[in-house]
Amino acid sequence: MLDKSLREFTELASSKAPVPGGGGVSAFAGALAASLAEMVTSLTAGKKKYRQYEAEIQDIMQETEQLRILLLECINRDAEAFAPLAKAYGMDKEAEGYAERMESCLVEAARPPYEMMKDCCRVIELDERLAEIGSKLAVSDAATSVMLAHGALYGAAVNVFVNTRLMKDREYADKTDVEVERLVSEYGLRALNCYQKVWERIKG
Repeated sequence: MLDKSLREFTELASSKAPVPGGGGVSAFAGALAASLAEMVTSLTAGKKKYRQYEAEIQDIMQETEQLRILLLECINRDAEAFAPLAKAYGMDKEAEGYAERMESCLVEAARPPYEMMKDCCRVIELDERLAEIGSKLAVSDAATSVMLAHGALYGAAVNVFVNTRLMKDREYADKTDVEVERLVSEYGLRALNCYQKVWERIKG
């Protein structure tokens, strides 16, 4: 999936093809969010005006690069995790081992979007700091980044829920749901607050 051009990726996303779906698109949005956060560090690093933050900017630059790579990899991981589930949906529900296979597939399909969520939360955390110390010439990109991460977070969350709702192991599913809801509630608000902070900084 990562070898697709932007045109091919969006054409697939708009088609009847099973992937990329909401999970893969959310991962891509998250990767773009990380990319823009990294861009802010690139445009801030080495500037005399922000010299006091240079070491921190360099650390954030390295971490946003890692997050960009991780989120891009989640596009493929999400597609790979969905394939067995799609096959399981086509099985005879009365077939021997159906319930166990379906449960296993649901658990595996929920993992990539859950990991995306955690990565997006970290992007939001880094954007919060960049909103304060990033170059004013690039801080609008931090705002764009944080809102992309916000959207990716919500998209990933619903792709966890769509799997947990069907799990038979309700203890595991409910525990996962509680954590997903916590992340959405906390980081969704933090992203919006970060955007507002950048807005106010730009307006002066």
